[in-house]
Amino acid sequence: MSGVSEACVERTLGQTLPHFLVEPSYLRKVKERGAIWRFTMKSLNELFEHTLQDVYYAENAITKALPKVAKAAKSSELKKVAEEHLGETKDQIKKLEAVFKSIGKKPEGEKCDAIEGLIKEADGLMDEASGTALDAGLLAACQAVEHYEIARYGSLREWAKLLGHEEAHNLLGEILDQEKAANSKLTNLAVSKVNKK
Repeated sequence: MSGVSEACVERTLGQTLPHFLVEPSYLRKVKERGAIWRFTMKSLNELFEHTLQDVYYAENAITKALPKVAKAAKSSELKKVAEEHLGETKDQIKKLEAVFKSIGKKPEGEKCDAIEGLIKEADGLMDEASGTALDAGLLAACQAVEHYEIARYGSLREWAKLLGHEEAHNLLGEILDQEKAANSKLTNLAVSKVNKK
């Protein structure tokens, strides 16, 4: 499958979606994957709303991961950056809730495999690394999260503009700017303090 019109989202609700509500070309794939039912996204608006749910899930997951990063980091500067970004992340969640409200939707998350994988990678570093490798690895893991968020918010902001969601466009732009600033702060910290032989 390729293109937005064929993107699929799987949901598990404990019930079977009636076949007449799912396009026949996708029924076989649903059965093969063991999904109970799924629907297809065919419009930019549907993709926008789904991706918004992804980042809402991601930001909430990040609020649970950042305290662990701050605790594990040996660098006082890295601890401070993680703690500061936790506050920013909580603010971003409120902004996302305002975005949902502006488009007439209830704030809810959709499990985001990308952020789960990035957090799992950071958890592995905490178990396996020490000394300079620990701080350099944690900082790099934080930047991987920032790069993911920058990509997502960049797309969401432009989609909001195309869809005529002016308030959402502005709020998403604010979050994007915060993520870019956080990434720059991490880069400066890596170059000036953390990355050592």
